[in-house]
Formats: sequence, C-alpha cells, structure tokens
Amino acid sequence: MSEAFTLIDGGDVPILIVGDHASNRIPSDIDLGICPTLLDQHVAFDIGVAEVAALLADRLSCHAVLGTVSRLVIDLNREEDSPGLIPAESDGRLVPGNIGADRQARLDRFYRPYHAEIARRLAAMERPFILSLHSFTPCLDSSPCEPRPWEVGVLYNEDDCGARIAIPLLEKAGFHVGDQLPYSGKLLNATMNRHAENGGVPYLGIEMRQDISGAAEGQRRFAEVLAPVVARCRGLLA
Repeated sequence: MSEAFTLIDGGDVPILIVGDHASNRIPSDIDLGICPTLLDQHVAFDIGVAEVAALLADRLSCHAVLGTVSRLVIDLNREEDSPGLIPAESDGRLVPGNIGADRQARLDRFYRPYHAEIARRLAAMERPFILSLHSFTPCLDSSPCEPRPWEVGVLYNEDDCGARIAIPLLEKAGFHVGDQLPYSGKLLNATMNRHAENGGVPYLGIEMRQDISGAAEGQRRFAEVLAPVVARCRGLLA
C-alpha cells in the first residue's frame, strides 16, 4: 500500500494506464487553507479519470497506476523543479497553505513514489504501451473567453504517433477531437516525457471533457470508445 498511488489490476496485457490527477484527496496533516468546495472542482483533480481508468483496465485487461493526492498538494505531471509543482494558485484560486511548503518533503512523500511505481511497472513489461488519462473543464475560470472546442483533446510533445492514429478513430466514433487547446503537450507533458518519450515507449495522451467524463453515462462512453482505440495504437506501435 502507498498513500502516493493506487493500483488497478485488470490483467497482464502490457498496457499501463496512468492518471496523474485522478484524486482530490488532501492528507489530514496538510492544510491548504482553501474552501472545501474547491475539492469538487477541476482545480483539485481530473474529474472522471479514476472511473474511466477502472473501466478501461477491465476492458483492456491491463493495470493502472493512479495518483491518490490532489494536484493542489503536488502536481504529479510537472518536473521536480517546476514552479507549478506545489501551486500557490490554480485557475485564479489562491492556495495559501502551499506558501512556504516543504518541497522536498512532498516530493519524497508523494511524487517520487508515484513515478517510481510507474517506472517499475513499465520495466517489468515486454513491449509496453502507456495510456495517459486526464480530463479538462470546457472553460477555465481565469480565461472565460477561451472555451475549449473539443470533447477529447490529445496531448503529446515530440512523439505524435499515437495521436495521429487515435484522432481519426475518435472522430469516426463521433467525438469532436483534436490537439488539445489552449495548451498542448509541448508545455504540459512531464509524466509522458519522463516515462514514454525519453525512453521510446509508445503512448497515447488523452484529455476528456469533464461535462462528459463527470457522469456515469459519459464514463461508459469514453471507455467503450477508447478501449479499441488504445488497442489499435498499441498494435501498430508497440
């Protein structure tokens, strides 16, 4: 057991589902000084990721590693030296409890065990493939004039092989899909840069719109559509 991550064991197919922001949990000994209602919003976690990951692990007969601490405590999808690793504010909301926080303590307690587990599981797989799952709010509160057009956004940095396979398949399934906006994996791809692109492991980075992934029906829809897309990407790339 670890307080940094949770594991889902769906089978031994060499696909690893990764959910950096799957939880809104704040450990009882950490006081962020925020309104508790924020924990149900996108600033705290990626809504629907844990549920979709569980459905996909079952459909794909694979494992998932999910972060079990809110990104307001530490953002697992950042480099260790990133200014946003322990956010003092998120989408216009101040997080006063993070001002002066012990950075090394949080890295040792949450960040490093999480990434060590991902690396360990990938090393034990033959020809692994990674599915990175995130979700996004249709419009950031801090940028209300910049609505995001997609139902599914695709993230990558230099390796766009999975994206180029997945986008037309997702379009065919009826999703409005494209490269994620207003940011891309060129800016926010730390976990996949570390575990996939730097080591030549094929992957697909997916962001689901939260007004769909937040409901059980939408979670089932994403799982039904993404499972064969992931299998197709793995079959062509791994």
